[in-house]
Amino acid sequence: MTGLLISLIPALLWGTLPLVSAKVGGTPHHQVFGMTIGALLFSVAVFFIVPPELNATVVVVSFISGLCWAFGQFYQFAAMKAIGVSKTMPLSTGMQLAGAAVCGIVIFHEWDTAFRMILGLTALVLIVIGVLFTSKEKRNSPDQKTNTMVKGIFLIVLSTLGYVSYIVILRSFQIDGWSAIFPQSIGMILGAVVMSGKRVKSLYNRHTAYNIVSGFMWAGGNISLLIATKLEGIAISFSMSQIGTVLSTLGGIFILGEKKTKNQMVLLMIGCILIILGGVLLGFTKG
Repeated sequence: MTGLLISLIPALLWGTLPLVSAKVGGTPHHQVFGMTIGALLFSVAVFFIVPPELNATVVVVSFISGLCWAFGQFYQFAAMKAIGVSKTMPLSTGMQLAGAAVCGIVIFHEWDTAFRMILGLTALVLIVIGVLFTSKEKRNSPDQKTNTMVKGIFLIVLSTLGYVSYIVILRSFQIDGWSAIFPQSIGMILGAVVMSGKRVKSLYNRHTAYNIVSGFMWAGGNISLLIATKLEGIAISFSMSQIGTVLSTLGGIFILGEKKTKNQMVLLMIGCILIILGGVLLGFTKG
């Protein structure tokens, strides 16, 4: 039960994080760089509060995990710029859930009984249907250009590869969150600099500074997820953490003013209910 409750912390923090970053503004480069600075500061504080057990494997693997995260986060921000928060987050969530579940089952042999497998897959189906409902768009909508959506989906696919890799690689080497967080944050900030390329000099402005707050939010959710993964397994903890898509989707509409029709709002509410129900069912797959 403790692990399940901890799994909900990333849902809360990460669900509101896109709204904070969108309100703060800046390019994906500013957003990722600011976040990584915040995450680094957070990890330094944790380093002195809970001294980690570091060795060569922990440092290298965690560093690579951080690089993967920077890749995933950059392209998620890019997708939000292209198609909006309320469209990006449900689609991103669905892809991440599918990827994490496949890795959890195939690589780590979670859901090791027929009952758990059926229950878990049912939960995932509900969540995937839910996120599809939340991303439903009006036909022939003038702002829903095919090329833009194709670009957005491509960016989300790239983002998903980075996100799933960042958590799976730590799980593969059984590295706990307290040990991973500092070298991981170094990999994150280096990854952000590499992704920025020639734009590095332009990153030092108010948008980057404001996005440090989102870095603290991400880091709090990250350490919670890594702890929950050790307690509950990757399929359950990662899936439950993604319930935060409900917050980001609704926030994109009511806070950021992304337009939806009455029919879309009905589908969105149904989708949110399905996502929450799927998350609850995932909790019962833990023996």
